[in-house]
Amino acid sequence: MADDSDHQVQDRRPLHRPRRLIQAFSSPDSYGLVLLLILVTYALSATMTAPWAVSLVLFVQIATIWVTVQASQARRRVREVASGLLVVSAAIAILNLFISRDVADGVMAVVSGLLYLAAPVIIVRRLVLRQTVDTQTLLGAIAAYLMVGMSFAFSYRALGALQAGPFFGSQGEGSFSQDLFFSFTTLTTTGYGNLVPAVNPGQTFAVLEMLIGQLFLVTAVAKVVSSWRPSRGREHPPTGTNSN
Repeated sequence: MADDSDHQVQDRRPLHRPRRLIQAFSSPDSYGLVLLLILVTYALSATMTAPWAVSLVLFVQIATIWVTVQASQARRRVREVASGLLVVSAAIAILNLFISRDVADGVMAVVSGLLYLAAPVIIVRRLVLRQTVDTQTLLGAIAAYLMVGMSFAFSYRALGALQAGPFFGSQGEGSFSQDLFFSFTTLTTTGYGNLVPAVNPGQTFAVLEMLIGQLFLVTAVAKVVSSWRPSRGREHPPTGTNSN
């Protein structure tokens, strides 16, 4: 009887880890879902070129920020301000369907950049207050890091729409997929050099992103990774061990 019980425990144990993983990426109060929405936003922004795609991206961003606020258990005041901004963003996303493409790109880039600028602050504040460093802490740190890169990408897009000349100078205005590529190679200080901001303030923004990216990695993310201890669940006695 004892052997049968131990075998049943062993049969169930492998199911715990996939179940926890699924829950981490599907729960409405999980940073895993935030991370998934960021990846969806990146994929849509980099691949879709239809005029209505701008509104779709903005709606996904609204969902991302809303889940971020819920997962971070933000204070009531912060939730109220965030809700107001998200309502305004939704109105802009709907208005975008009826205005010209150039205006829509500029407005969407400014709004999206502001949304992704506020979200990492909310996440980092929550992570600092957490008593334990677990899977959710690790996912939250990664999500905040990716949001910084997305925020700068939208900032570059907004600068390209507002300044007189092309953002990348002789290489032209560039597509949004190129803005994303430039942002994340800058954030990680990879620096391929194939895309370079022509003038300020784009150059200053790029320097700022490099500094933030390196400081974030060597402080927040490194600290979380070094302190992370995955939950092991309840310990079970070895098979065949007599509890008496």
